[in-house]
Amino acid sequence: MKFQLIGAPKVVMDNPMSLHNYFAWPTVARLKNGKIALAASGFRLAHICPFGKAAIAFSEDEGDTYTRPMAVIDTPLDDRDTGLCPFGKSGLIVTSFNNTVAQQRGWSKGEEYRLRYLDRVSPEEEAKYLGSTFRVSFDNGVTFGPLYKSPVTSPHGPTEMPDGSIVYVGRTFDARAEKDCISAYTLDPETGAMEHLGDIENITDEKGTLLSCEPHAIALPDGTLICHIRVQRSLGNFRYDAFANYQSVSRDGGRTWTPPERILDPLAGAPPHILRHSSGKLISVVARREAPFGIRALVSCDDGKTWEGYYEVYHDPISPDSGYPATVELKDGSLQTVFYAHPEQNGPAVIVAQNWKLED
Repeated sequence: MKFQLIGAPKVVMDNPMSLHNYFAWPTVARLKNGKIALAASGFRLAHICPFGKAAIAFSEDEGDTYTRPMAVIDTPLDDRDTGLCPFGKSGLIVTSFNNTVAQQRGWSKGEEYRLRYLDRVSPEEEAKYLGSTFRVSFDNGVTFGPLYKSPVTSPHGPTEMPDGSIVYVGRTFDARAEKDCISAYTLDPETGAMEHLGDIENITDEKGTLLSCEPHAIALPDGTLICHIRVQRSLGNFRYDAFANYQSVSRDGGRTWTPPERILDPLAGAPPHILRHSSGKLISVVARREAPFGIRALVSCDDGKTWEGYYEVYHDPISPDSGYPATVELKDGSLQTVFYAHPEQNGPAVIVAQNWKLED
């Protein structure tokens, strides 16, 4: 299979006229009306920052240009990873999550601007908004309904099943809960109600249990769910002795799952996003945080039974603090992968896009 980059990487979401110009953790998807939606956490000062908002932008020219981002989820807390799930005739679910005030204070030591803001967040506000959150639009992202909470979180959000139902596969939001694992839930976009389906078992090795988090699942035409999972053991400061992509499969709508199996080398990259191409190929993209840094793509031609390639979509010469890629298919069959990166040394993270294609 031949892999080819198309053009140069370009910044597609930022806020350059403001100090609030840190954007990260994006998702991209094609809406039911044909437009492309790009979402990310933005208008931030830093990686952890109480000013984070879940923002969305749109493209009507196949990802060549995007509108300025607008906030969709803006709680008093640090609204982070922003997922997208188009559904039905004109539906769109936007997801996010946030951190506690105490966590944000820990990351804001010496930053008076942030600390004074956090002083204004009352315990009542924190209790009201803390969680894994989502909002639903029934007009392709023009207007949105109330803020709902989910028991699980995932960077890229839920998935639409072939029958039109919604399944949300994510990690338990509160690690203190009885179960801290990857779980699947149904989601009713009309009411925000969610119902537990099943769990994916955690992974252990000779050193103990690894952290399973930040999954993304996609449904095949027959209803099979393919889930890719970030599995890691952190050593601190972007160093790991495990940082890889694992796969689990459900053939009963998310109720039972196969034991996760590693499909990349132990340090080859995560977290994942899966796309089913019109050709039937599955494309999973991850970020590599061991040198050489950057974004990599894997391809499956047999519905996830085997994966090939480790194509370099983007080479990052600056920092391991990049990634969370997501991919959308363009109308000519080529692809656009978006991710966060620091294009300039000591500059803020912004959302970057790289177009590419595969040829048999």
